[in-house]
Amino acid sequence: MAKPAVFLDRDGVLNQEAGYLHQVEDLHLIPGAAKAVRLLNDYNFFCCLISNQSGPARGYYSLDHVEALHERLKMLLHNQASAFLDAVYYCPYLSPTAGGTDPQLSYCSAWRKPNTGMLVAAAWEYNLDLKASFVVGDKATDIDLANNVGAKGILVQTGYGQSVLTGSYQHHTVPHYTAKDLLDAVDWILQ
Repeated sequence: MAKPAVFLDRDGVLNQEAGYLHQVEDLHLIPGAAKAVRLLNDYNFFCCLISNQSGPARGYYSLDHVEALHERLKMLLHNQASAFLDAVYYCPYLSPTAGGTDPQLSYCSAWRKPNTGMLVAAAWEYNLDLKASFVVGDKATDIDLANNVGAKGILVQTGYGQSVLTGSYQHHTVPHYTAKDLLDAVDWILQ
């Protein structure tokens, strides 16, 4: 039987938004994020990271660097709350018109949010029920992604979330719930 999942954006949701992270040690969790993931673990939700990571396509750093950032993220989650992610998906691709310069990574991809490729791949690999799932993000593209697969979209006000609400960043969108932060989002999910 397919199970529900909570799909989590990375920057601005789990870790502090700091632009392109050129130094792995500059990745820091948002207060309460590890506790929030631990709650999801305790309630047997499938926790999946889904993130657009265009740094490699822009030539800023390598795919190995993105992997190192994810290893640090997982370590911090574990160290702070014995929390864990069940899976990690990210899209390193970016079209040339959007700023991609690396020929191996510069193209349009069904994995780039708000396209549904990452969620479809996760659902296929782990037998997930997308319609019973949640997408938590700080950008309009995260909420659009939720709508595109029939999941519930939660906009957190950390990261770019507040700017999305005012329409000053990306486009205005209507989430199922607007949360102060990830811990507030998880409280809403658990209700």
